[in-house]
Amino acid sequence: MSLALSVGSLSVRLGARDVLDAVSFELHTGEFVGLIGPNGAGKSTLLKAIMGFSARDRKITRDGQPLDELSPNVRARTFSYLPQEREVRWPLTVQSLVALGRAPYRRSFSPLGEADWRSINCAIQTMDLEELRERSAMELSGGERARTLIARALAQETPLLLADEPAAGLDPAHQISLMATFSQLAQDGRTVFASLHELTLAGQWCDRLILLSDGRIVADGPPGEVLTAENLATVYGVRAHISYTEAGLAVIPTGLI
Repeated sequence: MSLALSVGSLSVRLGARDVLDAVSFELHTGEFVGLIGPNGAGKSTLLKAIMGFSARDRKITRDGQPLDELSPNVRARTFSYLPQEREVRWPLTVQSLVALGRAPYRRSFSPLGEADWRSINCAIQTMDLEELRERSAMELSGGERARTLIARALAQETPLLLADEPAAGLDPAHQISLMATFSQLAQDGRTVFASLHELTLAGQWCDRLILLSDGRIVADGPPGEVLTAENLATVYGVRAHISYTEAGLAVIPTGLI
């Protein structure tokens, strides 16, 4: 697999606290990589730093080019980003909100083209939003709003998709559907990097996991090598039952250490 993104010695300091400390890793084309770790580990900060939303000392490159050298439009055609926050501040319809994902490919005030509509319709269908297409986004439930914002990111059709807790607030069926969608994107040659708290979903669907704790990478590898009883005890402070089912690896926390 070719290199999609390289992160070298990424550090972020917020106030007097080092949130990320010399984090280094690579993402490859065709990978679905899960970013896991407890609350406060630095997962959201890491995703925001890659996107350039926080001050940092870092060297992040794509195809050997520092991301800081990319123009805003090129960056928007390279990365789609789903933040952890699910706020919608405008009374747009679901369809109009999803259509915002096509902005990097259009001139200001230009109408949507045939390719735009294909991307929008595909994203709406993928996220099971067809019946909500004309509904105001302000009237959606939390899960429906989350699916709409994921659809906007999908409609952007970028080589790299970064998502911060995309499965949060979704019911089990839509969680599984989302993970299957991300897995298919990777199989189609795109790169997905998503922070996840649902360890069983991460273990069953991700090609690789990066375990973050106190701003440092503790483990990086296949799910079976990262989701071990020792790592869960050390990083999460829990005892866990780990098994392999027909669907793949399953993690069931059973108690505190």
